[in-house]
Amino acid sequence: MASSGQKVVLITGCSSGIGLRIAVLLAKDEKKRYHVIATMRDLKKKDKLVEAAGDAYGKTLMLLPLDVCSDESVKQCINNVKDRHIDILINNAGVGLLGPVESISMEDMKRVFETNFFGVVRMIKEVMPDMKKRRAGHIVVMSSVMGLQGVVFNDVYTASKFAMEGFCESMAVQLLKFHVHLSMIEPGPVHTEFETKMMEDVAKMEYPGADADTVRYFKDVYLPSSKDIFEAMGQTPEDIAKCTKKVIESSNPRFRNLTNSLYTPIVAMKYADETGGLSVNTFYNLLFNFGPLMHITMSILKCLTCSCLRRRTISPN
Repeated sequence: MASSGQKVVLITGCSSGIGLRIAVLLAKDEKKRYHVIATMRDLKKKDKLVEAAGDAYGKTLMLLPLDVCSDESVKQCINNVKDRHIDILINNAGVGLLGPVESISMEDMKRVFETNFFGVVRMIKEVMPDMKKRRAGHIVVMSSVMGLQGVVFNDVYTASKFAMEGFCESMAVQLLKFHVHLSMIEPGPVHTEFETKMMEDVAKMEYPGADADTVRYFKDVYLPSSKDIFEAMGQTPEDIAKCTKKVIESSNPRFRNLTNSLYTPIVAMKYADETGGLSVNTFYNLLFNFGPLMHITMSILKCLTCSCLRRRTISPN
């Protein structure tokens, strides 16, 4: 139970990666300002979180089961919070999907939207009425740079993040009238176990329904380039957790928060040309015409973006 003066923070998707690191960082806050409710679909996967939380577990951090794809689970989870009072909701739960769209089933596409879009909507719908009634609260959504800029072979995942960006941009206007803040956290590549395993798996998969050229472009062009980008520009879950903490502690939190300043020119390029041709043609040329040059550029960037510089890219300011 939260102590007097503590803010109640509910976080989704805490079994690993970014969600785990946010939960631990807030639970270990030196001033003990937060009572963290870390949630996950299967509490059997709690061991990593419990170990990382250490002495904070059972004091400033508690666990609840939550499946964001289930109306009943969402309602039951919030009902288990004292007075259903949540000061900060951090929507982190998400799934990825990568590969030629011809080989992806409609069911798999719906599964991504069910978690990445409708899962967030369920959570917001459940906590928003109380926040509006209290005229206070902060809703944080873990989005992605891919919610701002489309990325080849990430078509469905990108679409789910674009949908969330549009939904939240619309909601933010209404919520301000009730003194409730809404903030998007927009990371680029992040080194997590989930991402590593997904990249390894997709390289071995067959892609029925996709033509041979598309499969070759995916495996021999996109995947190596993606690996280069991850190595040169990737952040850690700890980086994203620190950025998120800065956002929720800001007296005037921003709506959009790119966690990696190296992506700012990429996003700016999209909006610099209203026809869309600049960004589409640039990415086309980088991937298909200047692949070797891109590899060299990413290698140089990897050397330039030492750990010291990368630490400086996590501030939303």
